[in-house]
Amino acid sequence: MESEMKPVHPGAVLREDILKEMKISVTRAAKELSVSRKQLSEVVNETAAISAEMAVRLESGFGVSAEFWLDMEKKYDIWRIKSSGRVQNVHRITAGPII
Repeated sequence: MESEMKPVHPGAVLREDILKEMKISVTRAAKELSVSRKQLSEVVNETAAISAEMAVRLESGFGVSAEFWLDMEKKYDIWRIKSSGRVQNVHRITAGPII
């Protein structure tokens, strides 16, 4: 496997580029997004993934598309799995005789 650069977790973008720039606390953002403070805190601290539902909430709350958040999450998740070494001994499947 080629060594790929670690993608940015979407929670880091939310924390640094949105909440800090707008001077909004996690508590206030969670209230406005109608999620628990704990749930949003786990996202901004990069210990939880952004779900499709959270992505839609972020789109509604901050005007950044749900697709943006989910694309970032997808790239981060794929990198994390590939880097973990958990997927091993998988062989390319090719067409062959039916047994």
